[in-house]
Amino acid sequence: MRYGIEVMDTGEHFTCSGSQFVLEAMTCARCGPVHYGCFGGGCGACKMKIVSGSYSTEKRMSRAHVSEQEESEGVVLICCIKPLGDLQLACVGKKN
Repeated sequence: MRYGIEVMDTGEHFTCSGSQFVLEAMTCARCGPVHYGCFGGGCGACKMKIVSGSYSTEKRMSRAHVSEQEESEGVVLICCIKPLGDLQLACVGKKN
C-alpha cells in the first residue's frame, strides 16, 4: 500500500509505501526541504515534525537530536519512520 506524504513547507507531495522509510521515499521523489546524512537515526539532519497522520518508528532515534518530549510532540527523524497512512510533515521550528 502507498500513502500520500505532504511537505507543508514546500507544498510538495510524494508517495511512500508502508514498508519504506519516509526519508528514502522523499529522496527518491527528489523533494523536501531537508538534508540527509546517515539514514540511520544518528546525525539528526532529517528532523521534522509530523503535523498529522500515523507512523511507526522502526529505528532508534538519537536522543542527542530528538528528546523524549519532542518525540511526544511529533518531532521525529524521518529516516527512522514508516507511514501507517497519509502524513503531513513540517520543518521543525516553522509554523503552518
